[in-house]
Amino acid sequence: MSFLSATGFFLLGVLLGTILPRFPFLMLSRTRGFNTKLPPHPEPLPLSPHLTQRVLHMRMFYWMGLVVVILPLILGIASVRWGNAAFGFGLWVSSSWLILNRLQYFVGGMPPPWTKEMAVELQVLADKAESSDGCCNWASPHWGVSGVYCPNCNSKLSDMLRPDLGRKRSDRRPFGFLYLLLTDGHSVLTFFDQIPVAEEE
Repeated sequence: MSFLSATGFFLLGVLLGTILPRFPFLMLSRTRGFNTKLPPHPEPLPLSPHLTQRVLHMRMFYWMGLVVVILPLILGIASVRWGNAAFGFGLWVSSSWLILNRLQYFVGGMPPPWTKEMAVELQVLADKAESSDGCCNWASPHWGVSGVYCPNCNSKLSDMLRPDLGRKRSDRRPFGFLYLLLTDGHSVLTFFDQIPVAEEE
Protein backbone atom coordinates (compact mmCIF):
# COMPACT_ATOMS: atom_id res chain seq x y z
CA MET A 1 0.00 0.00 0.00
CA SER A 2 1.38 3.41 -0.99
CA PHE A 3 1.85 6.24 1.49
CA LEU A 4 -0.97 8.30 -0.08
CA SER A 5 -3.49 5.47 0.04
CA ALA A 6 -2.53 4.62 3.63
CA THR A 7 -2.98 8.28 4.59
CA GLY A 8 -6.37 8.34 2.87
CA PHE A 9 -7.55 5.24 4.71
CA PHE A 10 -6.24 6.66 8.00
CA LEU A 11 -8.13 9.94 7.51
CA LEU A 12 -11.28 8.04 6.55
CA GLY A 13 -11.00 6.06 9.77
CA VAL A 14 -10.51 9.26 11.77
CA LEU A 15 -13.59 10.81 10.14
CA LEU A 16 -15.82 7.79 10.82
CA GLY A 17 -14.46 7.42 14.35
CA THR A 18 -15.29 11.08 14.99
CA ILE A 19 -18.82 11.03 13.57
CA LEU A 20 -20.15 7.65 14.77
CA PRO A 21 -19.92 8.28 18.55
CA ARG A 22 -21.49 11.72 18.08
CA PHE A 23 -24.40 10.38 16.04
CA PRO A 24 -26.94 10.64 18.92
CA PHE A 25 -26.55 14.39 19.42
CA LEU A 26 -25.75 15.18 15.77
CA MET A 27 -28.70 13.39 14.19
CA LEU A 28 -31.20 11.88 16.65
CA SER A 29 -31.93 15.23 18.27
CA ARG A 30 -32.69 16.86 14.90
CA THR A 31 -35.57 14.64 13.82
CA ARG A 32 -38.81 16.39 12.92
CA GLY A 33 -40.91 15.03 15.77
CA PHE A 34 -38.29 15.98 18.35
CA ASN A 35 -38.47 19.71 17.59
CA THR A 36 -42.18 20.54 17.43
CA LYS A 37 -42.28 22.53 20.70
CA LEU A 38 -39.21 24.73 20.24
CA PRO A 39 -38.78 27.80 18.01
CA PRO A 40 -36.51 27.36 14.98
CA HIS A 41 -32.77 27.96 15.14
CA PRO A 42 -31.28 30.48 15.97
CA GLU A 43 -34.20 32.23 17.72
CA PRO A 44 -34.06 32.65 21.53
CA LEU A 45 -35.97 30.02 23.48
CA PRO A 46 -38.57 30.88 26.11
CA LEU A 47 -37.90 29.14 29.40
CA SER A 48 -40.32 26.26 29.85
CA PRO A 49 -40.45 22.62 31.02
CA HIS A 50 -39.91 21.64 27.35
CA LEU A 51 -36.59 23.50 27.29
CA THR A 52 -35.49 21.97 30.59
CA GLN A 53 -36.36 18.53 29.22
CA ARG A 54 -34.42 19.26 26.02
CA VAL A 55 -31.27 20.11 27.99
CA LEU A 56 -31.56 16.80 29.86
CA HIS A 57 -32.12 14.92 26.57
CA MET A 58 -29.02 16.53 25.03
CA ARG A 59 -27.05 15.60 28.15
CA MET A 60 -28.18 11.99 27.73
CA PHE A 61 -27.21 11.99 24.02
CA TYR A 62 -23.79 13.44 24.92
CA TRP A 63 -22.94 10.69 27.41
CA MET A 64 -24.47 8.06 25.13
CA GLY A 65 -21.40 8.63 22.97
CA LEU A 66 -19.37 6.61 25.49
CA VAL A 67 -21.56 3.59 24.66
CA VAL A 68 -21.69 4.14 20.89
CA VAL A 69 -17.89 4.59 20.76
CA ILE A 70 -17.50 0.86 21.47
CA LEU A 71 -18.51 0.12 17.85
CA PRO A 72 -15.69 2.05 16.09
CA LEU A 73 -13.24 0.86 18.75
CA ILE A 74 -14.03 -2.80 18.02
CA LEU A 75 -14.05 -2.17 14.25
CA GLY A 76 -10.72 -0.39 14.52
CA ILE A 77 -9.05 -3.18 16.48
CA ALA A 78 -10.49 -5.80 14.09
CA SER A 79 -9.33 -3.81 11.06
CA VAL A 80 -5.79 -3.45 12.44
CA ARG A 81 -5.61 -7.18 13.09
CA TRP A 82 -7.35 -8.63 10.03
CA GLY A 83 -8.04 -5.84 7.57
CA ASN A 84 -6.68 -2.41 6.62
CA ALA A 85 -4.30 -1.34 9.40
CA ALA A 86 -4.27 2.36 8.46
CA PHE A 87 -8.09 2.54 8.47
CA GLY A 88 -8.33 0.65 11.75
CA PHE A 89 -5.69 2.83 13.39
CA GLY A 90 -7.61 5.95 12.34
CA LEU A 91 -10.81 4.55 13.88
CA TRP A 92 -8.98 3.60 17.05
CA VAL A 93 -7.21 6.97 17.46
CA SER A 94 -10.34 9.12 17.02
CA SER A 95 -12.48 6.82 19.21
CA SER A 96 -9.88 6.84 21.97
CA TRP A 97 -9.68 10.62 21.75
CA LEU A 98 -13.44 10.90 22.27
CA ILE A 99 -13.23 8.74 25.40
CA LEU A 100 -10.44 10.93 26.81
CA ASN A 101 -12.37 14.06 25.83
CA ARG A 102 -15.46 12.90 27.72
CA LEU A 103 -13.62 11.65 30.81
CA GLN A 104 -11.39 14.73 31.26
CA TYR A 105 -14.36 16.46 32.89
CA PHE A 106 -14.01 14.19 35.93
CA VAL A 107 -10.43 15.35 36.58
CA GLY A 108 -11.18 19.07 36.45
CA GLY A 109 -11.44 19.59 32.70
CA MET A 110 -13.96 21.48 30.62
CA PRO A 111 -17.57 20.66 31.58
CA PRO A 112 -19.96 19.10 29.05
CA PRO A 113 -22.14 21.43 26.94
CA TRP A 114 -25.25 20.22 28.77
CA THR A 115 -25.39 19.53 32.51
CA LYS A 116 -28.00 18.72 35.12
CA GLU A 117 -27.09 21.98 36.90
CA MET A 118 -27.88 23.90 33.71
CA ALA A 119 -31.35 22.33 33.52
CA VAL A 120 -31.98 23.10 37.20
CA GLU A 121 -30.92 26.75 36.80
CA LEU A 122 -33.21 27.20 33.80
CA GLN A 123 -36.16 25.77 35.70
CA VAL A 124 -35.41 27.95 38.75
CA LEU A 125 -35.34 31.06 36.54
CA ALA A 126 -38.60 30.02 34.88
CA ASP A 127 -40.29 29.44 38.25
CA LYS A 128 -39.00 32.77 39.57
CA ALA A 129 -40.43 34.60 36.55
CA GLU A 130 -43.89 33.23 37.38
CA SER A 131 -43.68 34.34 41.02
CA SER A 132 -43.81 37.76 42.63
CA ASP A 133 -39.98 37.85 42.55
CA GLY A 134 -39.88 38.18 38.75
CA CYS A 135 -37.75 40.83 37.09
CA CYS A 136 -40.85 42.77 35.99
CA ASN A 137 -44.64 42.50 35.96
CA TRP A 138 -44.56 40.74 32.58
CA ALA A 139 -41.47 38.60 33.05
CA SER A 140 -40.81 36.38 30.04
CA PRO A 141 -37.26 35.00 30.27
CA HIS A 142 -35.68 33.82 27.01
CA TRP A 143 -32.41 31.94 26.54
CA GLY A 144 -30.27 33.67 23.96
CA VAL A 145 -26.77 32.84 22.75
CA SER A 146 -25.04 34.88 25.46
CA GLY A 147 -27.39 34.26 28.38
CA VAL A 148 -30.93 34.41 29.76
CA TYR A 149 -32.69 37.75 29.48
CA CYS A 150 -36.17 39.24 29.67
CA PRO A 151 -37.14 41.05 26.44
CA ASN A 152 -39.86 43.01 28.25
CA CYS A 153 -37.57 44.86 30.65
CA ASN A 154 -34.17 44.13 29.02
CA SER A 155 -32.88 42.53 32.24
CA LYS A 156 -30.13 39.93 31.98
CA LEU A 157 -31.02 37.12 34.36
CA SER A 158 -28.09 34.76 33.77
CA ASP A 159 -24.76 34.70 31.92
CA MET A 160 -25.20 31.01 31.09
CA LEU A 161 -24.15 30.51 27.47
CA ARG A 162 -26.54 28.55 25.27
CA PRO A 163 -25.10 25.38 23.71
CA ASP A 164 -26.52 23.64 20.66
CA LEU A 165 -29.96 22.31 21.56
CA GLY A 166 -30.56 19.85 18.74
CA ARG A 167 -32.71 22.12 16.61
CA LYS A 168 -32.40 21.89 12.85
CA ARG A 169 -29.78 24.50 12.05
CA SER A 170 -30.54 27.51 9.87
CA ASP A 171 -27.06 27.59 8.32
CA ARG A 172 -26.31 25.39 5.34
CA ARG A 173 -25.99 21.71 6.15
CA PRO A 174 -22.25 21.15 5.47
CA PHE A 175 -21.25 24.24 7.46
CA GLY A 176 -23.67 23.56 10.30
CA PHE A 177 -22.50 19.95 10.53
CA LEU A 178 -18.84 21.02 10.56
CA TYR A 179 -19.59 23.63 13.24
CA LEU A 180 -21.16 20.98 15.48
CA LEU A 181 -18.19 18.64 14.99
CA LEU A 182 -15.67 21.35 15.85
CA THR A 183 -17.52 22.71 18.88
CA ASP A 184 -18.89 19.34 20.09
CA GLY A 185 -22.14 21.09 21.01
CA HIS A 186 -20.56 23.90 23.04
CA SER A 187 -21.44 27.52 22.42
CA VAL A 188 -18.64 29.07 20.36
CA LEU A 189 -18.53 31.86 22.98
CA THR A 190 -17.31 29.26 25.51
CA PHE A 191 -13.94 29.10 23.77
CA PHE A 192 -13.54 32.89 23.71
CA ASP A 193 -14.24 33.01 27.45
CA GLN A 194 -11.31 30.68 28.04
CA ILE A 195 -8.78 32.89 26.23
CA PRO A 196 -6.69 34.59 28.93
CA VAL A 197 -6.70 38.37 28.80
CA ALA A 198 -3.39 40.09 29.55
CA GLU A 199 -3.59 42.50 32.47
CA GLU A 200 -2.66 46.09 31.78
CA GLU A 201 0.46 47.27 33.54
